[in-house]
Amino acid sequence: MDLIDKIRETALRIPNQIEHIQTEEATKNALVLPFINALGYNIFDPTEVVPEFTADVGVKKGEKVDYAILKDKRPIVLFECKWCGADLDKEHASQLFRYFSVTDARFGVLTNGIIYRFYSDLDQPNKMDSKPFIEFNMLDIKEQLVNELKRFSKSSFELNSNLAAASELKYMGEIRRLLEEEMINPSDDFVKFFASQVYPGKLTQPVREQFTKITKNTFKQFITDKINDRLKFALAEGDLASQPQNHELEVPTKEEASAKKGAKIITTEVEIEGYNIVKSVSSDVIDVNRLTIKDTSNYCAIVLDNSSRKTICRLYFNGPQKYIGIFDELKNEEKIRLDEIKDISYHKDKLYSIIKYYDSQKPNGPTEQSMVSFVFKGQRYEVRYWKDMFIQICNMMASTHKDRFEDIFQLSGRKNPLFSRDPADLRSPAQIEGTDIYVEVSFGAKYLIKLAKKLISIFGYSEDDLEAEYQ
Repeated sequence: MDLIDKIRETALRIPNQIEHIQTEEATKNALVLPFINALGYNIFDPTEVVPEFTADVGVKKGEKVDYAILKDKRPIVLFECKWCGADLDKEHASQLFRYFSVTDARFGVLTNGIIYRFYSDLDQPNKMDSKPFIEFNMLDIKEQLVNELKRFSKSSFELNSNLAAASELKYMGEIRRLLEEEMINPSDDFVKFFASQVYPGKLTQPVREQFTKITKNTFKQFITDKINDRLKFALAEGDLASQPQNHELEVPTKEEASAKKGAKIITTEVEIEGYNIVKSVSSDVIDVNRLTIKDTSNYCAIVLDNSSRKTICRLYFNGPQKYIGIFDELKNEEKIRLDEIKDISYHKDKLYSIIKYYDSQKPNGPTEQSMVSFVFKGQRYEVRYWKDMFIQICNMMASTHKDRFEDIFQLSGRKNPLFSRDPADLRSPAQIEGTDIYVEVSFGAKYLIKLAKKLISIFGYSEDDLEAEYQ
């Protein structure tokens, strides 16, 4: 199992555990140790992971940091743990700061079991930096950061390369933070710089206010355009071979293809790699266990619910030039050239579109049938679509539990948020009545039911209090 799968598996347990964790010790056992274990270290082996690690610091003797990860009998990473409800912005990594000067460890982690902040001594030797170079959130997993975490796994840890990466990550993080701040709330200097380049008049206060709004909107549009340009890159180079072709979404069986070609079909490693990338990309919108691969002599088809009539895409990997064929709602296949297998991820919007189309035609889940109502606490509510059920549950919780409704932010998607005050953060947002919070609803029935049950459990209800009725 890859690190990202281990991290996700650990993260999925957090929403159900967190309300039962009331102490720092419980946080360590339920959240921190599984995280260390996911990095490949044996938490039961004291030659790898030492709890209550002791080092003498000046005149203070016998002080302990919560965990030390060892390599060749020397500490390489120190962990200081707080209760999962603690605000790390208000906590002090005092022991980590002190231990940096008296141990061989060059990395320290401050965590509450959900947020993990990684520190080093990049500014001054043997003195831990005041700012982390990585901040990793178990409830908002970003795949790029998981790749950086791999550097700290047992199989990959290498001190010099990790220090070099930490330095780069630290400054990239600071620059990104500044850009994000300017994008959300442009500073006067930022606005003045751009306005002075394009506006010949005097920058009066009304003009500044106007250009603040213009700069903010332009910045957002620029980012969006750059993303769109990258997605179109494969279509703009060389012999694109991307003319739409009309195909019935029927994939030949292996037996049919074999009889036709007289050759044995073998699913290659590169086809499996492509299949895994499609699964990873699709994990935000569906349960990836619903995706299966159907190999033929000409291509590999990736289908939904094991149905040839629900083909998501085809992988044409048999020749020297590789393509992906993605279908639309009219059964047209767009054949797109791939320079590298990983370029599949650049076309996730097209994959999302056809997946959501199939789900809107026939909701997925155990029933494969249309919803007509749901019952909550004995009261029946008529609805037409599965997403309407989820939205109505959100509305009910917001109305009944106004004082603690923000607890819903405990729920998070595998990669993207489920709830946000900014609808731009979500692909298909729906506003929750009486609040400024939006909820993501671009999911299939099975996942929506699962989310609804988790949602009500946050407010003390049993999952059995919610039942769906369908025809």
